[in-house]
Amino acid sequence: MSGNYPYHKTCYKDRYHPKCDVCKHFIPTNLAGLIEYRAHPFWNQKYCPTHEHDNTPRCCSCERMEPQDTGYVPLNDGRKLCLECLDSAVMDTSLCQPLYMDIQQFYESLNMKVEQYVPLLLVERQALNEAREGEKNGHYHMPETRGLCLSEEQTISQVLRTPRFGGGQRPMDMITEPYKLIRRCDVTAILILYGLPRLLTGSILAHEMMHAWMRLKGYQPLSQDVEEGICQVMAHMWLDTQLNFESSSSSTGSRADSRAPFDKKLGSFFKHQIESDSSPVYGDGFRAGQLAVRKYGLQRTLEHIQMTGRFPF
Repeated sequence: MSGNYPYHKTCYKDRYHPKCDVCKHFIPTNLAGLIEYRAHPFWNQKYCPTHEHDNTPRCCSCERMEPQDTGYVPLNDGRKLCLECLDSAVMDTSLCQPLYMDIQQFYESLNMKVEQYVPLLLVERQALNEAREGEKNGHYHMPETRGLCLSEEQTISQVLRTPRFGGGQRPMDMITEPYKLIRRCDVTAILILYGLPRLLTGSILAHEMMHAWMRLKGYQPLSQDVEEGICQVMAHMWLDTQLNFESSSSSTGSRADSRAPFDKKLGSFFKHQIESDSSPVYGDGFRAGQLAVRKYGLQRTLEHIQMTGRFPF
């Protein structure tokens, strides 16, 4: 009803029936006559259940499905990026160096300076997977590896020059170059998957830097949940500093640009991913590590890990 007048069926449907954010059609009813849809738990993007099985691409960063009226950008290794994530994507090794310095300063601010020089390389998915296979330390990795801390001598194909995007947003002219890793200490390099937004690249780098820091400090091999958990704590802490900086910058007007709201939302999503991870190694490990750090502080937690190999209770 609208006032005292009933809606036409088509008018009522136009006004109240949910539409799919992917195909823009009305979400169909199921066999029971009920409207059934899926929704992303963070972005609340609503879509038809069929899109989970019809090869609709997702952004490799924010996980949102590709709307049919908005093309995502394909990367050379098969991944796709939405335009918002592409806008802050770190595309090659040289462009990542300022972010690397930022992470190093973050560690120094915590009295955790990494003393040795550790090369940082941005690589394609295939090079990252090959490097993972070449490692002998048996570290646990997520199904989609996005970063590695290496300890073996290998030759890695790094992304040397940012790809340009030509007609149809296709990547062009990307240059890769072999990079020979020399073992001068317990860490030979940190590898990060290229083409991810700055905040995601930075959180992965903060995670991998913690692996490097512990190896260089002589930590004994730890259980997977403890090592990956404390590394996730560091990634989460770095994201916190970035989001707090975004908030203070916005309030002072020093970064009053159109990207700030999306960057803040994106950073909150990456924090949400860490916090809600259900895996025993990364998820439970993070929650145990975060609880310990909140209770005892970071330095005391690290001292306890080094002495016992476990989180303090």
